[in-house]
Amino acid sequence: MTEAPTILLVSPCRDEIDHVETTIKSILAQTLRPTKWIIVDDGSTDGTQDVLARYANEVDFIEVVSKPDTGERRVGPGVIESFYVGLESVDWRSYEFICKLDVDLDLPPTYLQGLVDKLRADPSLGTCSGKPWFRRPGTDERLPEPCGDEMSVGMTKFYRSTCFDQIGGFERAVMWDGIDCHRCRMLGWRARAFNDADLAFEHLRPMGSSHKSIWTGRQRHGRGQWYMGTSPWYLFASAASRLFKFPVVIGSAAMVYGYLAAAFTGKPRLADPATRKAIRRYQWLALTKGKPWLADFAEPRSPNATTAAGPTT
Repeated sequence: MTEAPTILLVSPCRDEIDHVETTIKSILAQTLRPTKWIIVDDGSTDGTQDVLARYANEVDFIEVVSKPDTGERRVGPGVIESFYVGLESVDWRSYEFICKLDVDLDLPPTYLQGLVDKLRADPSLGTCSGKPWFRRPGTDERLPEPCGDEMSVGMTKFYRSTCFDQIGGFERAVMWDGIDCHRCRMLGWRARAFNDADLAFEHLRPMGSSHKSIWTGRQRHGRGQWYMGTSPWYLFASAASRLFKFPVVIGSAAMVYGYLAAAFTGKPRLADPATRKAIRRYQWLALTKGKPWLADFAEPRSPNATTAAGPTT
């Protein structure tokens, strides 16, 4: 394809005064700018709305959509609810690419162009991202955030719009950013996070710390693993692999606590047996073959399987 790509960015946003302008400036510095960027403000009260209004007046591709104040920052399903408010305000299927983009990021200038190049070069690739890093609190030390090669990361979910349509969009629940990649593989698409230097981006706060604390975020991750059907042996292996990554020990302990608390209190699980089965198969392959092997894995594409079981968009 040689025609210019059409790119739709959709960004949920609430009380991001410390980070949103950095993200906006990094988008304005892109060598390939988006066609449209919808920022959904979820009742910010810290001055974020003023920053958004100023840039919406100055930049023709930025549009701010406001939704009623929900009272507090909401992660997981709350974020996806805001995302859909923005997505459904336009004819998103008319864009070649769509991206759920957080507004606490600092992206390198060639980020969007790099992802477009990856997707156009590989017809089997449905979603991709770069890999995030962050600064250890109180220092300038750069640390990588845990991220496998076989999952596009949740803070920059960059999709071929035809793939996003086929998987049924995002699950409106915790772990939406893992379930979507499993549904990609179920339909023969691949998901990737590329470890290329020119796609590495800064997450302006550690993953899982946007709501209350990292301990809360890691517990939520454990509950999300229970929800999507993760088996205990995979959960414990995942927690063990993160023992000495920031936050050392505490993060892994919170994951296990969240998972077991959800199990013992009978929290619901993903109401989609086919996806749960695919997730268990993926986890078995991850343990027996290793996650790097899964970077090129997808189920054989069936001509009769055109849509995954998932939420309608």
